[in-house]
Amino acid sequence: MTMNKSKSTGKLLSLCFTAILATAGSLSAYAADANNANFNTVKAKLARGEQVVGGTVSSSDLNIYCAMAGAGFDFLWIEMQHSPLTYQEVATMIRACPGPALPFIRVPDATEGDIQKAVDIGALGVIVPMVDTMEKIENAITFAKYPPIGKRSQGGGQYGTLWGRNYRQLANDNIMIVAMIENPAGAEIVDQIAALDQVDVVFVASSDLGSFTGLRQGDAAYEALVTRIKDATLNAGKYVAGPSAWKDTREGYTFFQGPPESALIRSGARLSLEGSAEEGLPRGVAPIEGTEGL
Repeated sequence: MTMNKSKSTGKLLSLCFTAILATAGSLSAYAADANNANFNTVKAKLARGEQVVGGTVSSSDLNIYCAMAGAGFDFLWIEMQHSPLTYQEVATMIRACPGPALPFIRVPDATEGDIQKAVDIGALGVIVPMVDTMEKIENAITFAKYPPIGKRSQGGGQYGTLWGRNYRQLANDNIMIVAMIENPAGAEIVDQIAALDQVDVVFVASSDLGSFTGLRQGDAAYEALVTRIKDATLNAGKYVAGPSAWKDTREGYTFFQGPPESALIRSGARLSLEGSAEEGLPRGVAPIEGTEGL
């Protein structure tokens, strides 16, 4: 009995050690990439005039997060405004799978605590909700950026493990700020928001604009509001963002929020039930067990 217990314990320790080594290898690979001056691949892709799409994650399940990180998205929109996710959970998620899709966090608010926790755990994008005052977006910049640009304190965190030993020197050029315009008050000052040097992307929040105005997409007044936000953003030389439903249907948009993991699971289940072929396999050929997530 004791021998069997000892063998089981040894096997468990061995599996844990193997998992730790695998994670360390993954992290070291991303840290090595981060030694490049511009390791934010989303920012680089946008600079080349390409589009980027991020999948939305609200679950703390590591299997779901890692599946999303490797599914082909450019970044993951980690939803902390409208979910019960904690920073401890998100830190674990990012550390488990720091890529290929880069971690962007929609913070609950532009407070010093929220912003600094987000970047300390490794976010390369800070998505700021409900930007309808200059103070809010200026606070986000202040706490996301190190001096001389902002007032982000040195602190601790896993950012160095993820993005390299020279992170402190490179962070300001790699962390992106995304300002969400969700109501008419934000649209009124969008010219000033987009003109801020450290704002990279302005997001047209389609649903909330409808909620705050009582208008629907297609209504002339709604579309005028959307056009105002888009034009101000592009005139300032920044990237304009919207929901993935607008991808390739509206001109000027290059940054998109994709569907949440729950919607993707539903759509994947429907395709499976309809008998669609497995990815990479001819129709009628079953995948080898254990390779479905590879």
